[in-house]
Amino acid sequence: MNVGDKIPEILGTDQNGKEIKASDYRGKKIVLYSYPKANTSGCTAEACSLQAHKAELAAMGYAIIGVSKDKQDAQAKFAEKYGLEFPLIADTSTELLQSLGCWGEKFACGHKTIGIIRTTYLVNEEGVIERIMGPKEIKTKIHAEQILGLMNQ
Repeated sequence: MNVGDKIPEILGTDQNGKEIKASDYRGKKIVLYSYPKANTSGCTAEACSLQAHKAELAAMGYAIIGVSKDKQDAQAKFAEKYGLEFPLIADTSTELLQSLGCWGEKFACGHKTIGIIRTTYLVNEEGVIERIMGPKEIKTKIHAEQILGLMNQ
């Protein structure tokens, strides 16, 4: 997907078994972020950064939605362990990840692999992507601050 594209209507099922739809967020903006694997250091830092600044993001009209290939129970344990109060979509089929364009070839530990490419999509009130942040731009420990900085420009 590119800036100007609409995100898919059906986003997937979250850690609590709830189906998440783009239309559930009409009138709100979304920070939709993909992460490689729950409970890894970078993904935990990123999720905790977003949770720590959830109120500030909400004050600017943003809801947070995470997505990874992790199973629903792994997402639930991750959310519980770190007090994450936003949906974590369990995209085990990679359907959403592929449609967003954040599933593909990448380099990890010096090897070429296929997997989740860490990406954040800033989506407007109509479900249209306004900004895409790629893996080279994202600093997991301060990711929320990066997003808030973009909004204050």
